[in-house]
Amino acid sequence: MTRLTGPAPATSPLQTAARVLLGAALVFAGSGHLTFLRQDFQAQVPDWLPLDKDFVVLASGVVEIALGLALLLLRRQRVTLGWVLAAFFVAVFPGNVSQYLTRTDAFGLDTDQSRLIRLFFQPVLVLWALWSTGAWPKRR
Repeated sequence: MTRLTGPAPATSPLQTAARVLLGAALVFAGSGHLTFLRQDFQAQVPDWLPLDKDFVVLASGVVEIALGLALLLLRRQRVTLGWVLAAFFVAVFPGNVSQYLTRTDAFGLDTDQSRLIRLFFQPVLVLWALWSTGAWPKRR
C-alpha cells in the first residue's frame, strides 16, 4: 500500500532543484492558461469533453498554479503532491493526444511529427513529479 502521509523523505539537492524548477514551470504555465496562452491551451481541449473549452483552460490553469505553488511552499506534503501532480499530468494527456489526432496547431506544434514527439514528454513529466518529490520511493 502506498503511504502518502508522514514525514517526507529526504531528497537530494538535485531533486530539490528539479522540484523548484517544476513548481516554477507550473506557475508560469498556469498563468499562461489565464492570459497569453489561453487560445493555445483551448486547442488542446478535446471536442468530446462536454465542458466549455474556456472553462477547462481557466480551471486547469488555476489548478496548475496551485500545484506549482504547493511544490514550492509545502515541503512536508511533497510525497502527496508528487502523486497528485503525476495524476494531473496523466489526466491532461488526452488533450495532447487530441491535439495530435485532430492535427490542431498550437504552441508552435504545426506538424504531425512535432505533435507526436510532444506525446513522449508527458511520461517524462510524470516521472519528474514522482522523482523530484521523493514520491516514487514511498510507493510501498
